Amino acid sequence: MLYPKTEETIELLQQLVSIPSPSGNTYEVISFVEKFLTQLGVENYKNRKGGLIATLPGKDNTQHRMLTAHVDTLGAIVKEIKPSGRLRLDLIGGFRYNSIEGEYCEIETRSGKKYTGTILMHQTSVHVYKDAEKAERNQVNMEVRIDEVVHNIEDVRNLGIEVGDFVSFDPRVQTTESGYIKSRHLDDKASVSILLQLIKHLKQNNIELPYTTHFLISNNEEIGYGGNSNVTPETVEYLAVDMGAIGDGQSTDEYTVSICVKDASGPYHYQLRKKLIEIAEENGIGYKLDIYPYYGSDASAAIRSGHDIVHGLIGPGIDASHAYERTHKSSIENTTKLIYHYLQSKMIL
Repeated sequence: MLYPKTEETIELLQQLVSIPSPSGNTYEVISFVEKFLTQLGVENYKNRKGGLIATLPGKDNTQHRMLTAHVDTLGAIVKEIKPSGRLRLDLIGGFRYNSIEGEYCEIETRSGKKYTGTILMHQTSVHVYKDAEKAERNQVNMEVRIDEVVHNIEDVRNLGIEVGDFVSFDPRVQTTESGYIKSRHLDDKASVSILLQLIKHLKQNNIELPYTTHFLISNNEEIGYGGNSNVTPETVEYLAVDMGAIGDGQSTDEYTVSICVKDASGPYHYQLRKKLIEIAEENGIGYKLDIYPYYGSDASAAIRSGHDIVHGLIGPGIDASHAYERTHKSSIENTTKLIYHYLQSKMIL
């Protein structure tokens, strides 16, 4: 088989999104990825920030490639324990409170104890609050209702819950017979699953790459600096594999691979973009070119930190980004195919 099985990629994706990993608390999911790679016999190590770097030796070790996808997700942190025994949140990552209203969540204490809850407006009951519909969805009005018998601050603290505890959102992952995958945190665990399955496919089929290639599973992308380090001096091309943004004025869809032309950090490398298009067209891979207006990637973080690299950004198209997201298996397939052929292509420089 030329490409990894999409069904296995989706199975791995379901496992990944089910492991809570808001930025700042990614130890468990990084350990999962570390075990996955170690069992394959792939050399890997953790950087001091907690990200994971895996390396596949290539025929040419004088020039390197790096591909990255991030395993950290949006989330929240306990800002305050309210007198009522409910929790006020502070958000981790770029999203709005309305996108998590009514969502189930999990609070993890410093000791590792976990409690469930629901994120709600304080003014939820229409039988009590006349302004329930109009009240602003913000930090003041939204709170976590803990699924424990608590009446006050002391009751909550007796559970071990304290300011600074991480709060993760229930992914509610589902796959449909029509090929859709619905879940929170497809950004960017869809791309992580693609890279891991490609590594597995290359390793099991003894496919030697033309260049030594590093795979960075970063863990701080949602807060802006996941991929800004651990780039070897030999690295020439740096490709971030993240999500393609869908919305009005966008060409990205849920069925093709999105090749980013420009985001909030500026244009991506023109020659690399042209090469990715060429690879897609030569291999019958469905793709779309797009601009993501409010977006930054691990590749742009690496450029900002001063690395002299050729940088690019691609990924599966994800609908409703930073909310309850959705993509289609065909987008997973097209992204996988583009990366597979890219890994075996010549450098542009």
